[in-house]
Amino acid sequence: MKILTVCGAGLGSSFACQMSIEAVLRELGIEATLDHTDISSVSGMTADIIVSAKNFETQFERYNIKCPTVFLNRLVDKNEIKEKLVPVLKELGAM
Repeated sequence: MKILTVCGAGLGSSFACQMSIEAVLRELGIEATLDHTDISSVSGMTADIIVSAKNFETQFERYNIKCPTVFLNRLVDKNEIKEKLVPVLKELGAM
């Protein structure tokens, strides 16, 4: 399972989100590989799940993303991450 976090520059908020997702996955006992990138590079990368901020949702419309994408209002809110990520993990058979 590969999860990719995406933000504008691929450094600050996507990395902070990655760390919060890692904490949630540890709590759930799920192993995954996580990475972070910028919005302009996302179309050239592969992932099982992409996580990004809600404000980037319209920008994703220009890319042909073939995996589930989760949009968060608060990138480091572990409760929101769990609430939105668990259904996707179940759908993909990771839980």
